[in-house]
Amino acid sequence: RDIKPENILVDKSGRRLKLADFGSCRRINGTPPFTEYISTRWYRPPECLLTCGMYGPEMDVWGAGCILFELTTLYPLFPGTNEADQISRIHQVLGTPKKAVISKLKMHASAHVNFHFPRQEGIGLKKLLPDAESNCLDLLTRTLYYDKSDRIKSKKAMKHSYFVGDIQAGLSSSKSSLGSKER
Repeated sequence: RDIKPENILVDKSGRRLKLADFGSCRRINGTPPFTEYISTRWYRPPECLLTCGMYGPEMDVWGAGCILFELTTLYPLFPGTNEADQISRIHQVLGTPKKAVISKLKMHASAHVNFHFPRQEGIGLKKLLPDAESNCLDLLTRTLYYDKSDRIKSKKAMKHSYFVGDIQAGLSSSKSSLGSKER
């Protein structure tokens, strides 16, 4: 529940990473509502910002998407100064959510949230990442769907072509170099 760059440890080889700081974690079979104020703001998904604790594992997928963007660009995607600014920054990139999504969120609305968002078309992730490979942009987009039920699941994300292609290419090149050394 607090996926952010500061909570990711990478070993010296750069090939292994571990998550740290489990102070905010919950049991996987726990039932919402959970604590409203959770996760570092810049990596907090809309359901955490707008509802009274109605979130689940999808929030970690959102956080991972924000980190993927940051690793790619070297700057944070949604560096909000407060919760209202955070939502505004999300809308600037992704656009305001459709009415059906707003209705879902309103069912569990946090008391301090005003859902009267001005209609806005987002600039889109492609504009922020014009040189990104299509599989990177696809994975990023699928991690940052406004509606948490539409977000890619973590198991499926790990099998995404963004990762699989790189691993396969790396393995192929390793096998090729091994083969040439043996000759």
